[in-house]
Amino acid sequence: MSLSKKLGAEFLGTLWLVLGGCGSAVLAAAFPNLGIGFVGVALAFGLTVLTMAFAIGHISGCHLNPAVSFGLWAGGRFDGKELAPYIIAQVLGGIAGAGILYVIAGGQAGFSTAGGFASNGFAEHSPGGYSLMAVMVCEIVMTFMFLMVILGSTDKRAPAGFAPIAIGLMLTLIHLISIPVSNTSVNPARSTGPAIFVGDWAISQLWVFWLAPIIGGILAGFVHKAMFSDHK
Repeated sequence: MSLSKKLGAEFLGTLWLVLGGCGSAVLAAAFPNLGIGFVGVALAFGLTVLTMAFAIGHISGCHLNPAVSFGLWAGGRFDGKELAPYIIAQVLGGIAGAGILYVIAGGQAGFSTAGGFASNGFAEHSPGGYSLMAVMVCEIVMTFMFLMVILGSTDKRAPAGFAPIAIGLMLTLIHLISIPVSNTSVNPARSTGPAIFVGDWAISQLWVFWLAPIIGGILAGFVHKAMFSDHK
């Protein structure tokens, strides 16, 4: 598969992840009387990855996430020469998805990004008021476990065809745990998209949601490679 096709798939997939996941938070989470709440938002993020994994997994591997790309590289599953192009495509897709969401949400009178626009944050910008340290630990651990599931379920020894389900459900579980802590990132591209439109505090805190997920992803790649790889 050509690199341009892979990058197109990553762009489209990340766009869908941000539009579907963040869109559920912005448009539907607290909708009067019929709001889907944290559970619905968590499920929406899981479904975006599950659907895209089936749609583009055979094209680009369906990373949709710089932390996943770093983790797969650390685990020996991804060529480092494609790392930078993948990340650029993912970030641009995330910004495009947030841009589409901004246009849709702006169609309602009184809309403002002051409510956060599904951005990630710590301290006063954490949904539950969690500290920087708590958010860092949460994001590192959640991303670590996410990559362990990705690496395990896509291993050639794993049952074929079930990886998208395991990965989608894992992302749902991660959101169920950590939305109150950080609004759940585990994905720098997902964090960057909304932050661009919020500006101000969302941009100043964005570094956390790049650093922590990438640390967690790389750690998982090295650990999985050392402990569980089939060296034969």
